Amino acid sequence: MPLVTIDPSFTLKQEGQQPVLVFSDHEHTMGLAVDEIVDIVEEQLKIELAVDQPGLIGTAVVAGKATDIIDAGYYLTQAWGDWFGATNEVESRKSLEGKRVLLVDDSPFFRNLLTPLLSVAGYDVTSVESADKALSLRDSGSEFDIIISDIEMPGMNGFEFATAVRHDGPWAGLPLVALSSHATERDFERGREVGFTDYVAKFDRDALLQTLAQTLTTKGVA
Repeated sequence: MPLVTIDPSFTLKQEGQQPVLVFSDHEHTMGLAVDEIVDIVEEQLKIELAVDQPGLIGTAVVAGKATDIIDAGYYLTQAWGDWFGATNEVESRKSLEGKRVLLVDDSPFFRNLLTPLLSVAGYDVTSVESADKALSLRDSGSEFDIIISDIEMPGMNGFEFATAVRHDGPWAGLPLVALSSHATERDFERGREVGFTDYVAKFDRDALLQTLAQTLTTKGVA
Protein backbone atom coordinates (compact mmCIF):
# COMPACT_ATOMS: atom_id res chain seq x y z
CA MET A 1 0.00 0.00 0.00
CA PRO A 2 1.56 3.33 -1.01
CA LEU A 3 1.97 5.90 1.77
CA VAL A 4 1.64 9.62 1.12
CA THR A 5 2.54 12.43 3.53
CA ILE A 6 0.77 15.79 3.71
CA ASP A 7 4.05 17.66 4.28
CA PRO A 8 7.04 16.63 2.11
CA SER A 9 9.32 17.26 5.10
CA PHE A 10 7.36 14.79 7.25
CA THR A 11 9.45 11.78 8.31
CA LEU A 12 7.79 8.42 8.82
CA LYS A 13 8.42 6.84 12.23
CA GLN A 14 11.16 4.25 12.27
CA GLU A 15 9.80 2.47 15.34
CA GLY A 16 6.54 2.19 17.23
CA GLN A 17 3.24 2.91 15.52
CA GLN A 18 2.76 5.27 12.56
CA PRO A 19 -0.78 6.75 12.43
CA VAL A 20 -2.18 6.35 8.91
CA LEU A 21 -5.56 7.21 7.40
CA VAL A 22 -6.42 4.46 4.91
CA PHE A 23 -8.52 5.12 1.79
CA SER A 24 -9.83 2.26 -0.35
CA ASP A 25 -11.91 2.19 -3.51
CA HIS A 26 -12.23 -0.97 -5.61
CA GLU A 27 -8.67 -2.01 -6.58
CA HIS A 28 -7.00 1.12 -5.14
CA THR A 29 -5.77 1.54 -1.56
CA MET A 30 -3.49 4.21 -0.12
CA GLY A 31 -2.42 5.49 3.29
CA LEU A 32 -2.14 9.15 4.32
CA ALA A 33 0.51 9.37 7.07
CA VAL A 34 -0.17 11.86 9.87
CA ASP A 35 1.46 12.88 13.15
CA GLU A 36 -1.51 11.95 15.29
CA ILE A 37 -5.21 11.10 15.02
CA VAL A 38 -6.68 13.45 17.63
CA ASP A 39 -10.39 12.72 17.31
CA ILE A 40 -13.20 11.54 15.05
CA VAL A 41 -16.16 13.91 14.88
CA GLU A 42 -19.36 14.34 12.92
CA GLU A 43 -19.77 17.97 11.88
CA GLN A 44 -21.53 20.01 9.23
CA LEU A 45 -18.71 21.15 6.99
CA LYS A 46 -18.92 24.79 5.97
CA ILE A 47 -15.79 26.24 4.41
CA GLU A 48 -15.33 29.69 5.95
CA LEU A 49 -12.15 30.60 4.08
CA ALA A 50 -11.24 28.95 0.77
CA VAL A 51 -7.58 28.73 -0.24
CA ASP A 52 -5.85 28.25 -3.57
CA GLN A 53 -3.26 25.75 -2.36
CA PRO A 54 -2.81 22.19 -3.62
CA GLY A 55 -3.91 19.71 -0.99
CA LEU A 56 -6.14 22.12 0.94
CA ILE A 57 -9.79 23.07 0.48
CA GLY A 58 -9.83 25.83 3.08
CA THR A 59 -10.64 26.50 6.73
CA ALA A 60 -13.76 25.44 8.62
CA VAL A 61 -14.84 25.37 12.24
CA VAL A 62 -14.76 21.77 13.48
CA ALA A 63 -15.73 20.95 17.08
CA GLY A 64 -15.46 24.66 17.88
CA LYS A 65 -11.93 25.06 16.48
CA ALA A 66 -10.67 26.63 13.25
CA THR A 67 -9.34 23.69 11.25
CA ASP A 68 -7.58 23.34 7.92
CA ILE A 69 -9.58 20.99 5.69
CA ILE A 70 -7.45 18.85 3.41
CA ASP A 71 -8.42 17.92 -0.13
CA ALA A 72 -8.39 14.13 0.16
CA GLY A 73 -8.79 13.78 -3.60
CA TYR A 74 -5.47 15.55 -4.15
CA TYR A 75 -3.58 13.00 -2.06
CA LEU A 76 -5.42 10.05 -3.58
CA THR A 77 -4.03 10.96 -6.98
CA GLN A 78 -0.55 11.37 -5.47
CA ALA A 79 -0.63 7.65 -4.71
CA TRP A 80 -2.54 6.53 -7.81
CA GLY A 81 -2.67 8.86 -10.78
CA ASP A 82 -5.71 7.01 -12.13
CA TRP A 83 -7.62 6.87 -8.82
CA PHE A 84 -10.56 8.71 -10.39
CA GLY A 85 -10.27 6.94 -13.73
CA ALA A 86 -8.24 7.32 -16.88
CA THR A 87 -6.12 10.43 -17.47
CA ASN A 88 -8.67 12.00 -19.78
CA GLU A 89 -11.34 11.57 -17.10
CA VAL A 90 -9.10 13.33 -14.56
CA GLU A 91 -8.57 16.20 -16.97
CA SER A 92 -12.32 16.37 -17.52
CA ARG A 93 -12.86 16.69 -13.77
CA LYS A 94 -10.31 19.51 -13.60
CA SER A 95 -12.18 21.38 -16.32
CA LEU A 96 -15.31 21.30 -14.15
CA GLU A 97 -13.69 22.77 -11.05
CA GLY A 98 -15.38 25.94 -9.87
CA LYS A 99 -18.67 25.22 -11.63
CA ARG A 100 -21.57 26.56 -9.57
CA VAL A 101 -23.97 23.94 -8.22
CA LEU A 102 -27.26 24.64 -6.46
CA LEU A 103 -28.36 21.76 -4.21
CA VAL A 104 -32.03 21.79 -3.15
CA ASP A 105 -32.93 19.24 -0.47
CA ASP A 106 -35.07 19.53 2.65
CA SER A 107 -33.00 16.89 4.49
CA PRO A 108 -30.08 18.27 6.56
CA PHE A 109 -28.54 14.79 6.43
CA PHE A 110 -28.29 14.75 2.63
CA ARG A 111 -27.17 18.38 2.42
CA ASN A 112 -24.38 17.61 4.92
CA LEU A 113 -23.52 14.44 3.00
CA LEU A 114 -23.47 15.85 -0.52
CA THR A 115 -22.07 19.35 0.02
CA PRO A 116 -18.58 18.15 1.09
CA LEU A 117 -18.63 15.47 -1.63
CA LEU A 118 -19.31 18.05 -4.33
CA SER A 119 -16.86 20.57 -2.82
CA VAL A 120 -14.03 18.01 -2.82
CA ALA A 121 -14.87 17.25 -6.46
CA GLY A 122 -14.17 20.93 -7.19
CA TYR A 123 -17.65 22.38 -7.43
CA ASP A 124 -18.75 25.68 -5.85
CA VAL A 125 -21.80 24.51 -3.90
CA THR A 126 -24.77 26.45 -2.56
CA SER A 127 -27.37 24.43 -0.66
CA VAL A 128 -30.91 25.40 0.37
CA GLU A 129 -33.62 23.45 2.16
CA SER A 130 -36.62 24.25 -0.02
CA ALA A 131 -37.74 24.97 -3.56
CA ASP A 132 -39.11 28.33 -2.41
CA LYS A 133 -35.68 29.43 -1.18
CA ALA A 134 -34.13 28.26 -4.44
CA LEU A 135 -36.58 30.36 -6.45
CA SER A 136 -35.84 33.32 -4.18
CA LEU A 137 -32.18 32.99 -5.18
CA ARG A 138 -33.25 33.01 -8.82
CA ASP A 139 -35.35 36.12 -8.35
CA SER A 140 -32.48 37.89 -6.55
CA GLY A 141 -30.16 37.28 -9.52
CA SER A 142 -28.06 34.33 -8.32
CA GLU A 143 -26.42 32.37 -11.13
CA PHE A 144 -25.54 28.68 -11.30
CA ASP A 145 -24.26 26.21 -13.88
CA ILE A 146 -26.42 23.27 -12.79
CA ILE A 147 -29.15 22.48 -10.26
CA ILE A 148 -29.58 19.29 -8.20
CA SER A 149 -33.02 18.90 -6.67
CA ASP A 150 -34.61 16.37 -4.37
CA ILE A 151 -38.02 15.13 -5.49
CA GLU A 152 -39.71 14.37 -2.18
CA MET A 153 -39.91 17.75 -0.42
CA PRO A 154 -42.67 19.36 1.68
CA GLY A 155 -44.47 22.31 0.13
CA MET A 156 -43.28 22.55 -3.47
CA ASN A 157 -41.89 19.16 -4.49
CA GLY A 158 -39.13 18.55 -7.02
CA PHE A 159 -41.46 18.05 -9.97
CA GLU A 160 -43.25 21.33 -9.23
CA PHE A 161 -39.91 23.08 -8.75
CA ALA A 162 -38.65 21.85 -12.14
CA THR A 163 -41.86 23.05 -13.78
CA ALA A 164 -41.43 26.51 -12.22
CA VAL A 165 -37.78 26.70 -13.33
CA ARG A 166 -38.57 25.66 -16.90
CA HIS A 167 -41.58 27.99 -17.17
CA ASP A 168 -39.59 31.21 -17.48
CA GLY A 169 -36.76 33.22 -15.99
CA PRO A 170 -32.96 33.15 -16.19
CA TRP A 171 -32.71 29.50 -15.08
CA ALA A 172 -35.05 28.12 -17.72
CA GLY A 173 -32.18 26.61 -19.73
CA LEU A 174 -30.06 25.28 -16.84
CA PRO A 175 -29.36 21.54 -16.54
CA LEU A 176 -31.54 20.01 -13.81
CA VAL A 177 -30.62 16.74 -12.07
CA ALA A 178 -33.24 14.98 -9.93
CA LEU A 179 -32.40 13.11 -6.72
CA SER A 180 -34.85 10.53 -5.43
CA SER A 181 -35.05 7.33 -3.41
CA HIS A 182 -37.60 6.15 -6.00
CA ALA A 183 -35.61 5.49 -9.16
CA THR A 184 -38.03 3.56 -11.36
CA GLU A 185 -38.54 3.97 -15.10
CA ARG A 186 -41.89 5.64 -14.36
CA ASP A 187 -40.12 8.17 -12.15
CA PHE A 188 -37.54 8.80 -14.88
CA GLU A 189 -40.28 9.42 -17.42
CA ARG A 190 -42.15 11.87 -15.19
CA GLY A 191 -38.88 13.67 -14.45
CA ARG A 192 -38.17 14.09 -18.16
CA GLU A 193 -41.71 15.35 -18.74
CA VAL A 194 -41.29 18.23 -16.27
CA GLY A 195 -37.86 19.19 -17.53
CA PHE A 196 -35.23 17.27 -15.55
CA THR A 197 -32.10 16.61 -17.60
CA ASP A 198 -31.26 13.43 -15.70
CA TYR A 199 -32.36 11.35 -12.72
CA VAL A 200 -30.07 9.83 -10.04
CA ALA A 201 -30.83 7.49 -7.15
CA LYS A 202 -30.33 9.42 -3.93
CA PHE A 203 -27.67 7.18 -2.33
CA ASP A 204 -25.59 6.67 -5.49
CA ARG A 205 -22.87 9.29 -4.98
CA ASP A 206 -20.62 7.94 -7.77
CA ALA A 207 -23.49 8.14 -10.25
CA LEU A 208 -24.21 11.71 -9.15
CA LEU A 209 -20.63 12.84 -9.80
CA GLN A 210 -20.57 11.09 -13.17
CA THR A 211 -23.94 12.58 -14.13
CA LEU A 212 -22.84 16.11 -13.20
CA ALA A 213 -19.66 15.83 -15.25
CA GLN A 214 -21.42 14.32 -18.27
CA THR A 215 -24.32 16.78 -18.14
CA LEU A 216 -22.13 19.86 -17.86
CA THR A 217 -19.87 18.65 -20.67
CA THR A 218 -22.81 17.75 -22.94
CA LYS A 219 -24.49 21.09 -22.29
CA GLY A 220 -21.27 22.91 -23.15
CA VAL A 221 -20.82 24.44 -19.69
CA ALA A 222 -17.36 22.97 -19.15
